Amino acid sequence: MPLLRIDLYEGRTDAELKVLLDAIHRSMLAAFGVPERDRYQIVHQHPVADMIMEDTGLGIPRTGKFVCIQVTTRPRTKEMKETHIDSTSFESRNLLTKGRASVRINSCKLRQLARGWTPLTAS
Repeated sequence: MPLLRIDLYEGRTDAELKVLLDAIHRSMLAAFGVPERDRYQIVHQHPVADMIMEDTGLGIPRTGKFVCIQVTTRPRTKEMKETHIDSTSFESRNLLTKGRASVRINSCKLRQLARGWTPLTAS
């Protein structure tokens, strides 16, 4: 049951959000092999002043179409994570913004304890 939190700047239409969320979900299905209805996505739209996302020296320009995705899931293989990141970044940029968005993906890993799930590490 991966939980996805999507943070972005205000101003997206409901149709744009649907395209984005569907693209992210397709990427998760392909990478993690979860059931189709295993879909937990929370969207937060922020005023520009409330979300500061700057280039960290990698030469990646930030635009008003910036998308930050946080994935909370059980540990996945390196290949699964790479597939998810590559697919999500490609789909998010190309379907929603015709290549003009920057996408940031964070992953929180969980470990299972006898009584349920608990955070392990964040990266």
